[in-house]
Amino acid sequence: MKKVVGTFLLAFLAWHVSPAQSNQKMDEFINQLMAKMTVEEKIGQLNLVTGGEATTGTTVSTDVDAKIRNGQIGGIFSMSTPSKIRKTQEIAIKQSRLKIPIIFGMDVIHGYRTVFPIPLGLAATWDMGLIQQSARIAAEEATADGINWAFSPMVDISRDPRWGRISEGAGEDTYLSSKVAEAIVQGFQGDNLAAHNTMMACVKHFALYGAAESGRDYNSTDMSLHRMYNEYLPPYKAAIDAGAGSIMTSFNDINGVPASANKWLMTDVLRKQWGFKGLVVTDYTAVNELTAHGLGDLQQVSALSLNAGVDMDMVGEGFLTTLKKSLDEGKVKLADIDRACRFVLEAKYKLGLFEDPYRYCNDQRAKTVIGSAANHAKAREIAAKSFVLLKNENQILPLKKTGTVAVIGPLANSGANMPGTWSVSAELEKTASLVEGMKAVLGNKVNILTHLGTNLLEDPTYQKHATMFGRTIVRDPRKEEEIIADAVKVAQQSDVVVAALGESSEMSGESSSRSELDIPKNQQNLLKALLSTGKPIVLVLFTGRPLTLTWEDAHVPAILNVWFGGSETGKAVADVLYGDVVPSGKITATFPRNVGQIPIYYAHKNTGRPYGNSGDFEKFKSNYLDVSNSPLYPFGYGLSYTTFAYGEIHLDKNTLDNDGTIQARIDISNTGNYDAEETVQLYIQDLVGSVTRPVKELKGFQKIFLKKGEVRSVKFDIQLKDLKFFNNDLNYVAEPGDFKIYIGPNSRDVKEVSFKLL
Repeated sequence: MKKVVGTFLLAFLAWHVSPAQSNQKMDEFINQLMAKMTVEEKIGQLNLVTGGEATTGTTVSTDVDAKIRNGQIGGIFSMSTPSKIRKTQEIAIKQSRLKIPIIFGMDVIHGYRTVFPIPLGLAATWDMGLIQQSARIAAEEATADGINWAFSPMVDISRDPRWGRISEGAGEDTYLSSKVAEAIVQGFQGDNLAAHNTMMACVKHFALYGAAESGRDYNSTDMSLHRMYNEYLPPYKAAIDAGAGSIMTSFNDINGVPASANKWLMTDVLRKQWGFKGLVVTDYTAVNELTAHGLGDLQQVSALSLNAGVDMDMVGEGFLTTLKKSLDEGKVKLADIDRACRFVLEAKYKLGLFEDPYRYCNDQRAKTVIGSAANHAKAREIAAKSFVLLKNENQILPLKKTGTVAVIGPLANSGANMPGTWSVSAELEKTASLVEGMKAVLGNKVNILTHLGTNLLEDPTYQKHATMFGRTIVRDPRKEEEIIADAVKVAQQSDVVVAALGESSEMSGESSSRSELDIPKNQQNLLKALLSTGKPIVLVLFTGRPLTLTWEDAHVPAILNVWFGGSETGKAVADVLYGDVVPSGKITATFPRNVGQIPIYYAHKNTGRPYGNSGDFEKFKSNYLDVSNSPLYPFGYGLSYTTFAYGEIHLDKNTLDNDGTIQARIDISNTGNYDAEETVQLYIQDLVGSVTRPVKELKGFQKIFLKKGEVRSVKFDIQLKDLKFFNNDLNYVAEPGDFKIYIGPNSRDVKEVSFKLL
């Protein structure tokens, strides 16, 4: 073990106690440490600053080294250079009075150096094992560089694709998002948080951030407690139950009180109802922003935030600069400062930083782990399984590995955009573009031509905003018509055209809300011109959100949604386009026909005048004059190169009591020509309740592999817990009565059967 300097650290080592041992040992250690701390040093532990190596906000921390020496910093994030991390930790250990180690955080959202698909794409795999593996690899890589705290998973439910950060979560569904949250926490934290290759997860954004009004980032959120408890809060609770060590506040207000000052949320719900024992940290300058919300000056809002139950202030330094004054004036209590300080110190203890503050800095491990061939192979596998085949008319796909393909579009040759939004540690200059990836896979079997096709966006200012953080896409200064005409000439030389269109990576993510969700008009014009050539057209769609693809669905014969697949996007796309991998992804957020349908989600309530989904307008029913209620692509939808047939549902009994189980069985047949995976989805509807209930809710799924011609019986066990919900009194109950079970390949195309809860 490396030599650790400091009285408390030496005493700690003398006990021969690992950080994973009993709470009693941890309490004894922290009690002794806090007894030696001044009030100023305790407040210093509540200060989280930025190292500035990744841009995740507008404020830059200053005088960091001096503040560490003075015991005024508890943690640093966005520092990823191992030598800087070690040097910074040495300042804390060798030059501060109490030698308390620093915790180092980073936005490790969907990978570190090896980048996996954006979270919305990861969720589309419906494979919790792969999702957990992606987080495990991210933790292995990030910890080798000295980082021990990941600001992930983001578990916000979102049913409004105008909100750019829908790309960072698992979509619209409560059940699926909860399962994804559990998998990511387990991947980051493993079985031992003090191990050198695990890191503390941070669940965000608590709470309801994905329901921001009008899909505009940082906007207000307003909803009933009934909806909150049944639909939006469960994924946070699932992540906490999985052992997440920390949670991050959201920017929005809840019941009129911003999250970072909301005592009901942070103390009553999180601490008292859920029993959370971990660290609560704000989002970037969220305490300072309480002033703009109208809650007072920096001293007032800092006191409000601490009193609400927040432990750590990210970047704004309101805690650092005002809490001592508020304590002297009686506006905060020492007990609350102690509480917050204790949670910060406990996080460091659990991570093993008091035992060895340098345990996460290992140059040798970094050389062998970060960006390894095995990690990239796994990234390629996961990316391919995240892609969703939305349309495949006349079985255009898979393509044959012969002839000439023209890869045309602004996303064809931009490696920097392949990792997707919130890939702050990606090595953009080393990431292959779509064309480069295809060439690597296909070699000289297929002749690949390429062309920009059109600019990403017609408006150069809009394009500048959409290609920030090094994600630049070259612009052609000529008129749109000239660029497209050149592209058509290239297309005419090919046997098939791959149109690489859609969003750039920074058109989704934080502060990337959109009021229109079409493919940009100039890209659609390119697509029309390519179709006019008569060549087979495959739209390879890049997007961080559901888009409105009504025209594309009606006119383009094949559409493969590849989200942003991470480091190995290009190779993975080639794998799927040419049939080495059969697509198996299924969307986890409904695709609307137009923006006017938003919010749109499958688990909606019936009205007293429900629309019959005939497709025709019905007067005095809950429908639109100008568009069907139905989405373009329903939740859970995704095609394959093969076909699957679903038999009828068979129940082993028709009634369920409180202690029993009903088993639902259905036969699934692979009736096509390819061995492939299928995600079988189970939904349940509560037909009569004390409150209105959704038309169906996802309650289970199984991803199975079937060889062509194979038939498999898939079984689901349904128990009382699957029928429970929060009633009007917020009691978690299952009410006797009639229920329906639906099983199918998506939320729309289902078989059904009924049973009764006694």
